[in-house]
Amino acid sequence: MLRLGDVFGSAYLGVYCSASERFAILPEGVEKSFVKDVEEVLKVEVVRTYIAGSTLVGSLVAMNSNGVIVTNFAEKQELAKLPKDLRIGVMEEKLNAAGNNIAANDKAACVHPAASRYSLRIIEDTLGVEVHLGAIAGTETVGSVCLATSKGVVCHPRTSEDELKGLSSLFGVPAAVATLNYGTPYLGACAIANSKGAIVGSTSTPIELGRIEDGLGLY
Repeated sequence: MLRLGDVFGSAYLGVYCSASERFAILPEGVEKSFVKDVEEVLKVEVVRTYIAGSTLVGSLVAMNSNGVIVTNFAEKQELAKLPKDLRIGVMEEKLNAAGNNIAANDKAACVHPAASRYSLRIIEDTLGVEVHLGAIAGTETVGSVCLATSKGVVCHPRTSEDELKGLSSLFGVPAAVATLNYGTPYLGACAIANSKGAIVGSTSTPIELGRIEDGLGLY
């Protein structure tokens, strides 16, 4: 299932929200209609919380079914709202905007090439996946230009064929290029998705929707 959406009037809903196969984290105060869309399209439990006192949840967390990586500015009362069986890892370094710097599914994670070895261990242990350092289409903030699920990966339109092959091998699913929000290459900032569906920015075109549907296997 594929649906258009906005958060706080913005088509860059991936900046505000994050999702996995099991649940979605949305910011406090998000529109009730959007919460309903997430529950219906992604078929997940919804958790509403600030992260580091901010509504920019999608930029500050990265997650899969096993765990969630958060910025070191996240507060205890915010993290207490997350499911109790979920592993939580903290990015204790300058590159602490986890959502911007990590692209992950339930098999692997691609991480900003300057991330520390300590952070890589935290990511590996928390998400329970193979971790790879790298850039995508020359962009080091890989979480902003890549959207990965257990069915597919969509990436920045300048991602090379060799990069796509590498990403497909890493994540264990087909990889393709796409854009959203009328030509924006920042897929991770424009959408949230899992194997059951995706919600993408409201300014996305029909051609873009078709590419996302194909790339993420949403038939």
